[in-house]
Amino acid sequence: MEGERRPGPPAQSLLADGHLVLWTLCSVLLPVFITFWCSLQRSRRQLHRRDIFRKSKHGWRDTDLFSQPTYCCVCAQHILQGAFCDCCGLRVDEGCLKKADKRFQCKEIMLKSDGRAADAMPHHWIRGNVPLCSYCVVCKQQCGCQPKLCDHRCIWCQKTIHDECMKNSLKNEKCDFGEFKNLIIPPSYLTSINQMRKDKKTNYEVLASKFGKQWTPLIVLANSRSGTNMGEGLLGEFRILLNPVQVFDVTKTPPIKALQLCTLLPYYSARVLVCGGDGTVGWVLDAVDEMKIKGQEKYIPQVAVLPLGTGNDLSNTLGWGTGYAGEIPVAQVLRNVMEADGIKLDRWKVQITNKGYYNLRKPKEFTMNNYFSIGPDALMALNFHAHREKAPSLFSSRILNKAVYLFYGTKDCLVQECKDLNKKVELELDGEQVELPNLEGIIVLNIGYWGGGCRLWEGMGDETYPLARHDDGLLEVVGVYGSFHCAQIQVKLANPFRIGQAHTVRLILKCSMMPMQVDGEPWAQGPCTVTITHKTHALMLYFSGEQTDDDLSSASDQEDIKEAE
Repeated sequence: MEGERRPGPPAQSLLADGHLVLWTLCSVLLPVFITFWCSLQRSRRQLHRRDIFRKSKHGWRDTDLFSQPTYCCVCAQHILQGAFCDCCGLRVDEGCLKKADKRFQCKEIMLKSDGRAADAMPHHWIRGNVPLCSYCVVCKQQCGCQPKLCDHRCIWCQKTIHDECMKNSLKNEKCDFGEFKNLIIPPSYLTSINQMRKDKKTNYEVLASKFGKQWTPLIVLANSRSGTNMGEGLLGEFRILLNPVQVFDVTKTPPIKALQLCTLLPYYSARVLVCGGDGTVGWVLDAVDEMKIKGQEKYIPQVAVLPLGTGNDLSNTLGWGTGYAGEIPVAQVLRNVMEADGIKLDRWKVQITNKGYYNLRKPKEFTMNNYFSIGPDALMALNFHAHREKAPSLFSSRILNKAVYLFYGTKDCLVQECKDLNKKVELELDGEQVELPNLEGIIVLNIGYWGGGCRLWEGMGDETYPLARHDDGLLEVVGVYGSFHCAQIQVKLANPFRIGQAHTVRLILKCSMMPMQVDGEPWAQGPCTVTITHKTHALMLYFSGEQTDDDLSSASDQEDIKEAE
């Protein structure tokens, strides 16, 4: 009887199992659906935002977090993220982006009509989000200190003013372009130039005379890939302080095209600020040489450097430091450019002629600004360059880059791949062959610094040597005994072997493959003849406001020599 009473699986049990399966599917599929829907909405918003960015006259950029308390210029609400214009400084919430794009006008690169004189341009005021620690031009009290959208800033002269002071003053005052008026190309000037070109006139000197002799317009050429992508942020900061037409990203606009703006300026008046490493500086100087070939010598600019990345020996030689990491504001950088003095820099032609079968090929030519080397330092640069090409994202830190150099230097101390260099090469200075000791490397210097800030020629100790100059038409040639010797030189525990100075250097590699480099660009080279001769001069800007301990000690050594004479 008990066996007959045992029922089969009840219907309620099957229904419960069905509900469990349904709820399980919902709990799994619902988050997936919500994630997919959010992703779809986000992509739609991004497409809409990019469409606005593409059609807008503003230079909109996204940001996930503003660096200071920020209020939307449209709805006046406090915002943490949104978009900002890197030309005029407008800051808006994502939902107000379209309204802001229609309501507010960005900086005018050129005036719509040439009826206004250059000194009659009105202020262009933007309300709210004034820079921190700014002061009212009328009452001299701090601006932007209230927790709301308040006060105004002129996007040309950078003056700030309270809302209350705006009602009584400066409403009809004309803009004088402020502190950097001698660096800014006014929109009215470009409008007048455009009209003169239509009339087939090219007498720009008369047009520029109203700005005075102190007017030295600045062209900024920044490499957005240098210095852990710091160049991209610098581009926006320079556009805010200058006319956006003066600021170029060399990864998008080659220097030779950007420098054509110099031909619209008075003779010998333009200045160029290169934001990048020594390689970017060399790229710009090559473009300047092309201007000389085109017969545009009168428009050749003077070149200043804002060093980004690592190993900025040329900028260090010119007084601009070993690297910029945002420690000083961009406004101070512009002040330094205005205070800088013009000097000349020797540029050298490095010609490499292969031996044997390869001699049928055209000789390779490089332009050298800093130094040429063969040996362990070129080997370290070659290994570093090869691994950076494979994984560029891993080499975005200066400390990491130096650690990699240290690793390869330590490895070469053990392996000594460049030993017995004196048996493999012949060296001639101004046509005279030089007997070499047992060296592993030879370095030919044009500038005072090498290897990220080390002075090779002056050295240390009792024996004094004349200062290496970058405008005397002479090259300094030194030798090193290996990677460990290079490390000792870096920390001032040893001196290089000074070979001599010359106007022309000739090096013959008789056998085997050896690493070589010109200004940090390394390669492996077979038997060849390397000839280094003077090519031309470049007009540079030297900033004497910052001097390193090495500069001061070298200057004092030079004074002692003069007193002894």
